[in-house]
Amino acid sequence: MNIVAIIPARMGSSRYPGKPLAPIKGIPMIGHVYLRTAMAQALSDCWVATCDEEIKDYIESIGGKAVMTANTHERCSDRCAEAMLKIEEQTGKKIDIVVMVQGDEPLVTPTMIDTASQALLGDMENGTGVACLMGSIETKENFEDPNEIKVVTDLNDRAIYMSREPIPTTKRDKPEGPWLKQVCIIPFTREYLLTFNSLTPTPLEIAESVDLNRCLEHGHAVKMAFTNDLAVSVDTPEDRAYAEKMMEQDALFSSYADQN
Repeated sequence: MNIVAIIPARMGSSRYPGKPLAPIKGIPMIGHVYLRTAMAQALSDCWVATCDEEIKDYIESIGGKAVMTANTHERCSDRCAEAMLKIEEQTGKKIDIVVMVQGDEPLVTPTMIDTASQALLGDMENGTGVACLMGSIETKENFEDPNEIKVVTDLNDRAIYMSREPIPTTKRDKPEGPWLKQVCIIPFTREYLLTFNSLTPTPLEIAESVDLNRCLEHGHAVKMAFTNDLAVSVDTPEDRAYAEKMMEQDALFSSYADQN
């Protein structure tokens, strides 16, 4: 099974321009994501997909692999699909599963990658083509934060709905949770990634600005897998500062701290 992580990254983020190369403990954020993701046991390979030469140059300077993609992609999944096809052409190997790892998750762990991959592998016999991690939301402030994508699941850990609004309701018997958030480590089968990108964006996907709602609106299962590992998504300079603070307590950091 050829399982390849692809990390989409671009300098032109509307909320935080240049954030892939923003330093965290002296290492650009995309460096943390790449080096930590590449440690996962489930993976055959790990690449960064970017439209920016400076990101490609940096990744290659630390011994990593990067592939250039178009600068017209609006969604990470489109960039990953283009990268997948280019990687297959370069390596001569067909990819079975693409693990899409967001380039703004600097505290990603190898265990997260392995957990998400195993969730998809374990549900493929049911026709599932995509999985996603989820984690706990610990505070009401984060529960109400639109940058946190909330998720509710069925009894088999398949997503029912995802929203930037607080779900489920806090007005009845469980006012203090449990609350769950999407963690953007998303494995796709090769075929489903191409299928997903061929589907027309859907009303709830657009309204919520949550790509995986497209799957749900088309009646496709999204298998969710829980992680206890800390997930920190960097959307603002304040998030970067918080990630840097958390990195000081991170056991994995010391294993690659000199690879800048």
